[in-house]
Amino acid sequence: MSNTTNTTAPPVPYQSGDIAWTLTSTALVFIMIPGVGYFYSGMARSKNALSLIMLGMLSVGVVSFQWWLWGYSLTFGPSASHFIGNLDHAFLLNVGFEQQSSITTTVPALVYAIYQCMFAAITPALAIGSAAERGRIAPASIFIFVWSTIVYDVVACWTWNIDGWAAKLGTLDFAGGTPVHISSGTAALAYCIIVGKRHGHGTDEFKPHNIANVVLGAALLWFGWFGFNGGSELAANTRAATACVVTNLAAAVGGLVWTLMDFRLEKKISALGFCSGVVAGLVAITPASGYVEAYSGAIFGIAAGVICNLAVKLKHIFDFDDALDVFAVHAVGGLVGNILTGIFASRKVFALDSLDHPGGWIDGNWIQMGYQLANSGAAIAYTFVMTYIILFVMDKIPGLSLRVDLDSETKGLDESELGELAYYHVDRLVAVNTRTGETKTIKEETIHQQNDTNVSIV
Repeated sequence: MSNTTNTTAPPVPYQSGDIAWTLTSTALVFIMIPGVGYFYSGMARSKNALSLIMLGMLSVGVVSFQWWLWGYSLTFGPSASHFIGNLDHAFLLNVGFEQQSSITTTVPALVYAIYQCMFAAITPALAIGSAAERGRIAPASIFIFVWSTIVYDVVACWTWNIDGWAAKLGTLDFAGGTPVHISSGTAALAYCIIVGKRHGHGTDEFKPHNIANVVLGAALLWFGWFGFNGGSELAANTRAATACVVTNLAAAVGGLVWTLMDFRLEKKISALGFCSGVVAGLVAITPASGYVEAYSGAIFGIAAGVICNLAVKLKHIFDFDDALDVFAVHAVGGLVGNILTGIFASRKVFALDSLDHPGGWIDGNWIQMGYQLANSGAAIAYTFVMTYIILFVMDKIPGLSLRVDLDSETKGLDESELGELAYYHVDRLVAVNTRTGETKTIKEETIHQQNDTNVSIV
């Protein structure tokens, strides 16, 4: 036996159940990213379906590398400024199982790092959907790396790092209403403005090609959101259960309300409408999920279903081509959630963790709304300006132009950017002239040449 004295500090007594729940939640958030891909893919035309799924997976790859390189350190590094961290934990140096995170004492820092990596990865995957069907993929991958560093890490730091200005101010954001949803939705607006409208925008009808993919994507998102919100407690306890309950209720009510909003006009029960409402409800409840009582979930779902549904019309009013309504669902939905958090945050829910917090308006804490609006407004302004600058500069650099040419757009990004198609098994389709009723059989590769607005591919 060695006679040397072991001076290593004893390990922190973590609860294995808390670690297990956080790691499980990490996997749940990961599965949301292909969920976004399938959701977006189904809403696009078939010739662009694979590109949207691939962009989601590229986001995981690019951001996972960026998070290891310096993203985690810039976001959650110790001794951070009020806006950004430092490089003390670059390459995840000194981030281990024996060390507590500066944010939580319930799980080791390394567990927290991989959990938060999934949040960082899904955010740009949400944003780039606005440029669907005309945005180049390689420049989008570079944008993801740069944007994650300059925008996401900064907003997440000031919101969640204990030294961040919004955190010190008293802003409440349990699971990412501002860093994830407001930032992705606002970035989406800047992206679609810089890239420009799709060819045929305003004259052609861009119909979703596969509603089944939309339903699959929404189901994966709903499933994964239990880890997104419930996992943000970083412990397997009653407050995590409360977060899961309000998450499920907001999603359900949001879906039903959006369906009713569409039914009043179309007299049809739309699967796409229900799925859009589900996502809107999930977005809205995200910042509040660990702060509000169960009944609040229904209120968040109603507000998101109505307001986000109406916000979709903004792209027509202001004439921008947000292909997949990212701004209306995520930026507007995140803002709705932040505002309602300032109203419905409850002292009773904080007390589940033995925390003494004055709550929101329902508990007479009127200043909380000011904190929520300050963080929301700062994130919208910072994200839009910085995203616009990043994209503007990139578009001027040779080789990094953001948009494909007209021929590539007509062929579809799957063929022109990936050289692969989502539906190789499709050989021959039937084209129907909706004016005359005449039908004809065509080859799959001629789909891209069907420019007659009276011709429908079935």
